[in-house]
Amino acid sequence: MTSYDLSKPRQRMGLQRTVLHEGLHDDLPLYLNQDLLLQLWPTLCTLVGRTVRTVWEDTFPELASRTRAAS
Repeated sequence: MTSYDLSKPRQRMGLQRTVLHEGLHDDLPLYLNQDLLLQLWPTLCTLVGRTVRTVWEDTFPELASRTRAAS
């Protein structure tokens, strides 16, 4: 997709997932929102590969705690 309608939950989730997988360093602060990422992480972490999940959770322990809280 080249554009996302962020008023639609599935498209918000899709954008976050795409940036996590394919985003360049400069894309991260531009397209990721900390509060939204924390909110969506329990679902997002099931949609990304194990390597992506591990890198993000190792870098941001608050994501890992969200995963544990959801299980």
